[in-house]
Amino acid sequence: MLYELFAFLQRTLDPPGFQVFQFITVRASLAALTALVIALFAGRRIIRWLERQQLGERVRTGTESGTIDHAHKAGTPTMGGLIILLSLLGSVLLWGDLKEPYVWLAIAATAWMGAVGFADDYIKTVRKQKEGLSAWTKIAAQVGIGVLVGSVLYFTPAFAEYNSLTYLPFLKNRAVDYYFFRDWIAGPDIGWIVYIPVVTFIMTAVSNAVNLTDGLDGLAAGVTAFVSLGLMALVYVSGNVNLASFLNVMYLPGTGELTVFCAAMTAACFGFLWYNGYPASVFMGDTGALALGAAVGAITLMVRKELLLPLLGIVYFAEALSVIIQTSYFKYTRRKTGTGKRIFRMAPLHHHYETKGTHEAKIVTRFWIITALTVIAALLTLRIR
Repeated sequence: MLYELFAFLQRTLDPPGFQVFQFITVRASLAALTALVIALFAGRRIIRWLERQQLGERVRTGTESGTIDHAHKAGTPTMGGLIILLSLLGSVLLWGDLKEPYVWLAIAATAWMGAVGFADDYIKTVRKQKEGLSAWTKIAAQVGIGVLVGSVLYFTPAFAEYNSLTYLPFLKNRAVDYYFFRDWIAGPDIGWIVYIPVVTFIMTAVSNAVNLTDGLDGLAAGVTAFVSLGLMALVYVSGNVNLASFLNVMYLPGTGELTVFCAAMTAACFGFLWYNGYPASVFMGDTGALALGAAVGAITLMVRKELLLPLLGIVYFAEALSVIIQTSYFKYTRRKTGTGKRIFRMAPLHHHYETKGTHEAKIVTRFWIITALTVIAALLTLRIR
């Protein structure tokens, strides 16, 4: 909104200095500052409102969870993801170029899964139904936004030149085509049969992985802040013709505008950490976790870098994989021997380390460091060929 106003004033009055708002780097910096200010100042008000509404978290006691006792966290306000959504989306609406379809797609994915997460948290805290939304309802919502993102990226005429392509790290040929049977079947374009399910799977997987990561004070917010920094570099490079050519990656006109979104998301996460760092004054809940997962998934797909996700978001990947391995092995051993066995002491992975006696603040800090290192490694792959 402010960007549109300044652009209008520049076109009509041409006041001195207003041309700086044309630069993405300037607006990204202002978006980050705005998101941080909103998170810090609105965060306290939102937390107090949540406390007045008695929207506290129900946590597992030592008896329920085995050897981990989080009883001291009972009553901590949840649904703090509202702070992230307000600061992120408010900042992007102020400083983003709203004529760019990439921006609206990122906003739609984030807001949609934020609304689903809010409904889940509302049912848990207000209606006191601890299961929240059913698993099938969540999956249906994730599939729905995945189909929307995939359809827009595939069928929008402006994206037709690279609608089924994605970046392939490490190899000289830097792109792979999901429409792998293009040369085998003549006729209408049916590459969407492969592409849209792939997009849907990635959106669902990343959203759930971030949700699983949100289990310790500051863990999901801090990890996502570092991932967002990496995404900010990727979208800026992809949207800059000179940098894209230098690094031999696909030039995607318009994706540079997502730099504003990523800058705002980074600042929103850091601002939220002011209240969510150990010991947390508020939890993000599904409201924040599902929204951040959708945002990360959608942005990597928009810049065709989703194959970097296991490296870029290695903590998300490890957390989700630990749950899959634990559940699968338990079911397998129970079927074979009659007694279910576990590989990890507890899943997701952060709880495994908790049961070994590592303090949660130390686990969180170490996971942040690992994420920072793998984000740097992901960016370095742009020069490896």
